[in-house]
Amino acid sequence: MRKTATKLADGRELIYYDLDGDVIREPADDPRPLPPVATTTEIRHDPVLGDDVVIASHRQTRTFLPPAEACPLCPSSPGRPTEIPASDYEVAVFENRFPSLAGEAAGRCEVVCFTSDHHASFAALGDDRAALVLAAWTDRTAELAALPSVRQVFCFENRGEEIGVTLGHPHGQIYAYPFVAPRTERMLASAAAHAARTGGRNLFDDTVAAEHEDGRRVVLAAGHWTAFVPYAAHWPYEVHLYPRRRVPDLLALDDAARTEFPQVYLELLRRFDRIFGTDQPPTPYVSAWHQAPFQDPRRDEFALHLELFTVRRAPGKLKFLAGSESGMNVFINDVPPETAAERLREVASE
Repeated sequence: MRKTATKLADGRELIYYDLDGDVIREPADDPRPLPPVATTTEIRHDPVLGDDVVIASHRQTRTFLPPAEACPLCPSSPGRPTEIPASDYEVAVFENRFPSLAGEAAGRCEVVCFTSDHHASFAALGDDRAALVLAAWTDRTAELAALPSVRQVFCFENRGEEIGVTLGHPHGQIYAYPFVAPRTERMLASAAAHAARTGGRNLFDDTVAAEHEDGRRVVLAAGHWTAFVPYAAHWPYEVHLYPRRRVPDLLALDDAARTEFPQVYLELLRRFDRIFGTDQPPTPYVSAWHQAPFQDPRRDEFALHLELFTVRRAPGKLKFLAGSESGMNVFINDVPPETAAERLREVASE
C-alpha cells in the first residue's frame, strides 16, 4: 500500500491510498477558489441525560443529493473540479468541508471514498479494495487517536437516502470525538457490571461464546470472525461482527483477521442486498465500527466489533423510530432475531 498526503485549496488534508506501492501521486492541483472552512461547532453537555450534544448550525448549507454529474466525490475532470483533484483514485480520505466536529478541542470529521465509481457500492468491491479500505480505516484511527483532544475514533458508512445520506457516491465517514460516545459508555458500564457479577469475566467474550453455543442466531462463522444477530436486536435485520480474538480497536487486529475480513464483510453486505429480493432497491444500512476509547483505563475490557443494520423491515416498509424509540429509547422490533438470522443464512452466496 502507498499513502500520499496533500492539501486542498482551502488547506484541508487529502490522503490517497493505493494498492500499488510504486504509485506516484503529484501534489493536489485544486483550482477552486475555496474560502477557509468556517464552522460553528459547539459541544454542549446535557445535565439530565449526561450526554454530549454537538451543535453545528453551519451544516445546514451542506451539499444535498446533487445529480451524479455534479457529485463532489467523483474524480475531477476538465472544467469540473471536485473534492478529489485527480482523474482517478482507489481510496481517498479528506477532511469534511462541512464537519460536525472541528477545531483543536472539538475533534475532526473525515470523508472516506471507497471507489471512484459513482454507481458502485461497497458490496461490489473486490477483496483487494475492501482490504485497502480496512487499511485506510486503521491508518486514520492511528493518526486521529494521536491528536491530543481525541478520545474515540468512529468509522462508519451510511448507505441509502432512507438512512439520511446526502451524497450518493459510495463513501463513509470517520468521526474523531473529543469525548467518549454515550453508547460506548453504556457498553463499558455493562462490561464492568458483568465483571463484578462473574468474578472478572469479560462481557464481550461471554456474549460471543453464548451465541456460538446457542447457534440459532449465528449468520456466518469464519476462522477469525463471527457474525450473529444479537439476542435483543434493536433493528429488523442487525448483525454484529466480532474478531475471534478480542482486541480493543482496529490497530490491534492481527494479520490473519485482516486477511479474512474482506471475504466475510463483503459476504454480509451482499446478503443484506438479497434479504428482500433482487427486485427491490439496494438495502439501506448503517455499518459502524465500535472501537475502545483512547486514553481510557477501561479500553482493554472493550471488544472491537462492527454493527451492521438496516431500517427496512419488509419490501417497501421502513422501521421508523417513533414514540417509544425516540421518546423513551425503548426499541420495538417486528422481526424476531432468530427469523432474521435464518433469512440471512438463506441468502448466502452459492
